[in-house]
Amino acid sequence: MIKYKRVLLKLSGEALAGDKKTGVDAETVGKICDKIKEVVEMGVQVAIVVGGGNFWRGRNGHQMERTTADYMGMLATAMNGLALQDALEARGIHSRVQTAIEMREIAEPFIQRKAEKHLNRGRVVIFACGTGHPYFTTDTAAVLRATEIKADIILLGKAIDAVYSADPKEVPDAIRFEEISYLDVLNKDLKVMDSTATAMCRDNNIPLLVFGISDPENIVRAVKGEKIGTIVS
Repeated sequence: MIKYKRVLLKLSGEALAGDKKTGVDAETVGKICDKIKEVVEMGVQVAIVVGGGNFWRGRNGHQMERTTADYMGMLATAMNGLALQDALEARGIHSRVQTAIEMREIAEPFIQRKAEKHLNRGRVVIFACGTGHPYFTTDTAAVLRATEIKADIILLGKAIDAVYSADPKEVPDAIRFEEISYLDVLNKDLKVMDSTATAMCRDNNIPLLVFGISDPENIVRAVKGEKIGTIVS
């Protein structure tokens, strides 16, 4: 029994690197794609926005002009998108990579109606290159794409398993939230997503489920509506 018909899964680049921390770890990507396959076969329509931090983080280019650094990060997300597509196709799941920067030889340009057509036909759509503009994160891209495809929820897979009042690694008695409002996230500066993405979620009334991606089975639990992580609404 599924709770959500159409979901947008936000994956960080680091989630694809596994213990290696950088690059793409085939075993880690395979485990994530196994679970994506499982939810697709349950009848869930899945779109993915992927980050690029396993290859490049804009802040690493602190001596570089910000726009250049951000565009390099967008190219990193395209590499991750292709890695996900390859792993999904190897498992018999048809998928399409759509990019916010045109690179027609390897991916489709993002077209909202085409993305929806793919989803309706049971294909996984992977959105890469963020919004296509510097100064915006892939968190903001995830909310933008979720709004455009009318996703029921954003599934935000993170290294941490929920939203806490502080970093539980540094503050052992940090409070774990099962539910919290977007306004509280902003007021408490909880860093679930960047403030632009959080405000966009609030303004477009899109629920967000924050959960730990270290156990990919959580993707299946999430679409079933099981109590995991934190619901932000």
